[in-house]
Amino acid sequence: MSPEVALPVIIPFIAGALSLIFYKSHAAQRWIGVIGTGALLLASIVLLYNTYTQGILVMAMGNWPAPFGIVLVSDLLGAIMTVLAAIMGFGVALYSLPTISRDHEAFGYYPLTHLLLAGVCGAFLTGDVFNLYVWVEVLLVASFALLILGGERAQMEGAIKYVALNLLSSILLLVAVGLTYGLTGTLNMADLAVKLPQVEDQGMVTVVGMLYMVSFAIKAGAFPLFFWLPASYHTPPVAVSALFAGLLTKVGVYALFRFFTLLFNQDVDYTHEILLWMAGFSMITGVLGAAYHYEIRRILSFHIVSQIGYMIMGLALFTPLAIVGGVFYIMHHIIVKANLFLVAGAVYFMRGSYELKEIGGLWRTRPWLGLLFLIPALSLAGLPPLSGFFGKYIIIRAGVEAESWGIVAVALVVGLLTLYSMIKIWAEAFWKAQPEEHADRAAAFEKRLNDHSLMLMVIPILSLAAITVFIGLGAQPIYELADAAAEQLLDPSHYIRAVLGEAP
Repeated sequence: MSPEVALPVIIPFIAGALSLIFYKSHAAQRWIGVIGTGALLLASIVLLYNTYTQGILVMAMGNWPAPFGIVLVSDLLGAIMTVLAAIMGFGVALYSLPTISRDHEAFGYYPLTHLLLAGVCGAFLTGDVFNLYVWVEVLLVASFALLILGGERAQMEGAIKYVALNLLSSILLLVAVGLTYGLTGTLNMADLAVKLPQVEDQGMVTVVGMLYMVSFAIKAGAFPLFFWLPASYHTPPVAVSALFAGLLTKVGVYALFRFFTLLFNQDVDYTHEILLWMAGFSMITGVLGAAYHYEIRRILSFHIVSQIGYMIMGLALFTPLAIVGGVFYIMHHIIVKANLFLVAGAVYFMRGSYELKEIGGLWRTRPWLGLLFLIPALSLAGLPPLSGFFGKYIIIRAGVEAESWGIVAVALVVGLLTLYSMIKIWAEAFWKAQPEEHADRAAAFEKRLNDHSLMLMVIPILSLAAITVFIGLGAQPIYELADAAAEQLLDPSHYIRAVLGEAP
């Protein structure tokens, strides 16, 4: 029994409940937001350390042994994802202090954020397929409420697309869960890993696997049903956009990695070939959408789609090096993408717009912000020695070793087009002069921004930039961690033995 496995789920629930109790006090909610996410970060780091040193940790709820009871399981992938979720939660909590309005706080911003973090961490740590569905619905409810917070027209339009496709995904997931139980009589993931290969009708197993693939691909924002993402992520407050960008699609990516290494690996030539095509088209459509747009958050939203392609490429190639690259890329991308949204928010609070045609001159007035933008931007494009270079290098090298020349070519071209988009933001927002017709608005926003608020925005941006540099310059320990996680994923006996007490 490892009770620390439950802490990343329990802590956000407690923090959310306290936020509701003190809902009339804005100061109390803010303190609870920072302290609660800080405690979550500490607990998740301890969990990752214990998982790395002791092996896969399991907690059986109510002391009911698996597969009969509900279990929480922390393997290295789940623990890594939980730490990343906690980093995002803590960084966004700090960033929210000067950027979230009193009106948003009054309508439940902090309780909803804690609920979202609980759902995300629960999804990463559950060892049961049905409870994965439950946690996904928890974070879906919280994310929808955060998305419409404020009730602006653009938010409502984005929310309709967001909810419609995510509800379709949830329906497919629930159907797949029912079929899985009908085929095997169990929903415990470790037990399924043993029983699915024993099902007589393996064709039906593949069909169920495809249902899971479509459902999780929608939630990951992968091709072809990704358009809910760029239609919605640019509409809420920027702190919410950053949290969404860092975490929500990664739940879908995590589920794909979990299911198509542990459960559905009987027909790799078929399932993973589809994943490979999905990866390629996600890269292409995402980067082309980013190249077309001139609104910062829309550009970054489309790049989420293209970068999801790299992660799925690592899974689809299904070699040890490719899985290492996929895990490494997830770690890099969560940090970098959320940070780019935070920088975009800082640009907005200095210029009053996200439209590149309406802003400029930031390099002359705030050169340090330009440098803080370049670190995640160049990392996203894959330039050395930043984290994105090593993530892309590992995945592309795995593609070369597998002789998958088509996807390798796509990955290289998309990397160049990503660099183009980042240069476009730099040239428009930072390098060119502030357009005269919007100069008064920019001056008004600059005057409104005080030093205290600016410092609270800069702290998480600077911290995430430092992590990006650390992952790049200290790639070896991060690679070793990703390698250990990949080893567990590719050898399901570790997971099965930890949960059931026996290997197949």
